[in-house]
Amino acid sequence: MSQMIFINLPVADLDRSVAFYEAIGFTRDAKFSNELAASMVLSEEIRVMLLTHGFWSNFTDRRRVDPATEAQVLLCISRKDRAAVDAITEAAVAAGGTADPCPAQDHGFMYGRSFADPDGHIWEPMWMSAEAVEAGPAAMSEAG
Repeated sequence: MSQMIFINLPVADLDRSVAFYEAIGFTRDAKFSNELAASMVLSEEIRVMLLTHGFWSNFTDRRRVDPATEAQVLLCISRKDRAAVDAITEAAVAAGGTADPCPAQDHGFMYGRSFADPDGHIWEPMWMSAEAVEAGPAAMSEAG
């Protein structure tokens, strides 16, 4: 079994959040979802667990921050090309998210944007040239 990552996000309205993530291409895994949490599949290795605020509090004694006003993490995901970066960002806006809470980045060899989900969690879809990655840091600094 390959290594997996589970990103746990507290959400105010589980149904709204499930609809948002489905609209941007995630798939809900009913086997690991109920009225308190939903498992949203991005890939075989990456899942986002949407947890109601009450359920979230079972996992940590730390204060839950308001992602609409505070940022604790930026979730960066790769896309196959620039158009896919724009497409997921546009889908996020159409589904009730906010476009570009962080500045867009275009370095030639790398392109990225951002969107916030309805709760304010920030995602950064990005594309990076395979050729620039293969050539290494020197090529990237020359391209930027």
